[in-house]
Amino acid sequence: MESSNYPSANPQPSAPQPTPNPKDRNKKIILGISIALLLATWAYIIYDHSHKNQQIAGLQYQTQTSDSAKNAIQAEYNDALKRMDSLTGSNTQLQGTLAQQKQEIDALKKKIEDIRQQNNGDLSKAKGLIEELKGKVNGLFAQVAALQKENASLTVSNQVLASERDTIAAQKQQVTDSLNAVSEAKNKILDEASTLHASNITIEAIRLKGDKESETSKAKKADLLRVKFIIDANRVAPSGPKDLYIIVVAPDGRVVSIPSQGSGTFQTREEGQKVYTNMQNISYTTGERKEVSFDWDQGGRYQTGEYKIEIYNNGYKIGEGIKTLKKSGFLGL
Repeated sequence: MESSNYPSANPQPSAPQPTPNPKDRNKKIILGISIALLLATWAYIIYDHSHKNQQIAGLQYQTQTSDSAKNAIQAEYNDALKRMDSLTGSNTQLQGTLAQQKQEIDALKKKIEDIRQQNNGDLSKAKGLIEELKGKVNGLFAQVAALQKENASLTVSNQVLASERDTIAAQKQQVTDSLNAVSEAKNKILDEASTLHASNITIEAIRLKGDKESETSKAKKADLLRVKFIIDANRVAPSGPKDLYIIVVAPDGRVVSIPSQGSGTFQTREEGQKVYTNMQNISYTTGERKEVSFDWDQGGRYQTGEYKIEIYNNGYKIGEGIKTLKKSGFLGL
């Protein structure tokens, strides 16, 4: 009979299982709890570290964002300051409304500087103040440009006025020059017209013998020359003293000059400086006809030939005369 693979209806009882030790069980529980706590601690540490990293990253981002905003605001502020400096640098004497606006701008600058110096300054407030500052600077630029345009117009007007003044001054100068020229011409005419004129000039050779004197024509016998002439009436010459310069030219062509007897030099109008032999000062009255007479003693023998007498007044020659002295005849007669 074949054996059956099916279990027996009455199975054999299994071997008895050992009973778990309660202490071992407690150890396993404690170990499991410890492992769970350790895993939880590490999980917290990892979570906390990750959270802190996220916070640090956030703070760094916020810091970077804040720095970027500060830099942008600083750049705008610097640009506004540069424009303001360029304006005040070329307009050092702002007056009136411009000066008042500059005071307002300076006040805004101080507020912005106060915010910038604070560690946690309100960037939005600073940005608003900077925008206000830029607006005022732009307004100031516009007003300065308008004033410069007005000044340019005034400059052109002033240049036109200056040109007109120059023209008037030039015309006035021309009139003045013309009047001066007329006055000079008139003065010259009067000056020349006031020059005296000598006429009827006579020259006598005088021989002195004791208390007596006689006229002679002999050079050897002449002791002095007596010059006579008439000063004609002149209604232009003012009354007063008049200088008459007398030049005596000897027959040899030389001017007789004796400094001890008053000879010297004077200035003529047409011949330059000349030597005179004698100077006579007369008192003249306007419009009068005056006789003049004087003696000239040269202090030595006279030459044979022509003695020429020239008379000058006011730098002009006003007359001349000639006296011929002859050689003595036989036996000195």
